[in-house]
Amino acid sequence: MSEFTFLFRGRDTSASPEQMQKTTEKWVAWFKELGAKGHIKDPGHPLEATGKVVKGKDKVVNDGPYAEAKDIVGGYTLIEARDLDQAVEISKGCPILEVGGSVEVRPIQILNM
Repeated sequence: MSEFTFLFRGRDTSASPEQMQKTTEKWVAWFKELGAKGHIKDPGHPLEATGKVVKGKDKVVNDGPYAEAKDIVGGYTLIEARDLDQAVEISKGCPILEVGGSVEVRPIQILNM
């Protein structure tokens, strides 16, 4: 098995409290399913929408992370899958896709230090 990171992008900031509750329930169910199948390596955490970006040699600090809400990484999860194709298939069950978000699937590079 290999490790992959799912980076969840996009947020539905216009959802009602009831819609947000339903979405939360979908996330919980999806994570339970992934856990039961042995795919969850680390459930990760949701990230706040605010932050700072430090760039370049001069270490310039800007408000961040991005100007476009659709590009903000809202959270991450570390999963185990047979290969990239299986990891992509697993990501297709993510509730964020139902509200126009995206899942970036990235293989973890193992460093031998």
